[in-house]
Amino acid sequence: MSEPGSLIRALSGRPSARNYHSYVISELGVGIASGRFPIGSILPNETEIMDSYGVSRTVLREALKTLEAKGLVEARAKVGTRVLPRNRWNLYDRQVLSWIHEAGPDAAFLASFFVVRRMIETQAAADAALNRTADHVRMLQYWLNQRHATTGMPEPHALAEFELHRTICEASHNPFLRAATGIVEFGIARAIMGRIALFPDDLASEKAAGYAELARAIEAGEAEAARAAMLELLALDERRS
Repeated sequence: MSEPGSLIRALSGRPSARNYHSYVISELGVGIASGRFPIGSILPNETEIMDSYGVSRTVLREALKTLEAKGLVEARAKVGTRVLPRNRWNLYDRQVLSWIHEAGPDAAFLASFFVVRRMIETQAAADAALNRTADHVRMLQYWLNQRHATTGMPEPHALAEFELHRTICEASHNPFLRAATGIVEFGIARAIMGRIALFPDDLASEKAAGYAELARAIEAGEAEAARAAMLELLALDERRS
């Protein structure tokens, strides 16, 4: 299972697998997301995959079960394991999104993604303004400060930005918004890559005023102002992705 922040940590290089199961599922997952194993194709047979990755049949079968649970493949007797169309993939799953991120999403995917991200995060901001506690406000200020302090360090900076957005989802008190942080993390990972290329030594300044206004609106309980501030921040991210 992929943890919050794991997608962003990959910005500094692909993380090493913790075990053979993680290794095989990541290799196959990225292979499917990149089209190396095309949609509709049958994966190589078990013996070929075992030989390619140096794993046991037990490890391979567990990895394939995980991929099947995420909607990427379907195993059928006497046919093999078929790669399923993208409309079957669990695109809210952080690990699936990490494979798409590594493979490089196309423009159509990103356009669809931002429609959903806007819906989720603008609502989260508005709800956070109405439901936040003093602890949420304190954490927002903490992560704003961390975001500024790490302006020249891509991974810590992106993690601080992610935690800021995650705090807003938590403050919404909506369990569905709280559960959507994989979408949030994917968006931040894509945008931070664009900012690294343009502002490698100052990742914070471009969005500093927007985040200050967002935090102010949430603390003041101004739902529509929070929604508008979040929308402007997401528009910047969309341009950088």
